[in-house]
Amino acid sequence: MSDTTTGTLTSTIPGLVAGTYALDTAHTEIGFTVRHLMTKVRGTFQEFSGEITVKDTIEESGANVSIELGSVHTRNEQRDGHLKSGDFFDAENSPKMTFVSTAIKPEGDDYILAGELTIKNVTKPVELGVEFLGVDQNAYGQTIIGFEASTSISRKEWGIDFNVPLEGGKLLIGDKVDIHLDVQAALQA
Repeated sequence: MSDTTTGTLTSTIPGLVAGTYALDTAHTEIGFTVRHLMTKVRGTFQEFSGEITVKDTIEESGANVSIELGSVHTRNEQRDGHLKSGDFFDAENSPKMTFVSTAIKPEGDDYILAGELTIKNVTKPVELGVEFLGVDQNAYGQTIIGFEASTSISRKEWGIDFNVPLEGGKLLIGDKVDIHLDVQAALQA
């Protein structure tokens, strides 16, 4: 990626246009991975919305996302139902998880996106590593951008601390949750 410190963001990234880019839900995946016994459970959220605002400088740019916790999907209905319950997301009383960026800074060829993540009415700062994948036109002539982002959080910090003790002091479910986003967003008119 070009050095954004020598010019405006839009002038250093070929094809990038200032404006608001809406997440393309058909081409975006928001997922997570967490340890369960001796394997990892992977899941996604099927319903979400968000936008990326591109300004002249990276410091002025930002992003926000809202995720419907009741749309969790792990390929197992019973597990999904348990994740929606008060033991985990409490989706009935706290239906959305949100992320609002507070800063973006270049780091080598990539970026660090800092922001506030809210789950179950608990808001904590997080940082995501972001790889910008580029700018192009989709089949409808819209300018699109793509990127991947990831972070890891401790679910206990958001009050999601349900677990089952196992022999030898072990626990059924890990505390660390890896979050990953594969995003395509389209410039809005």
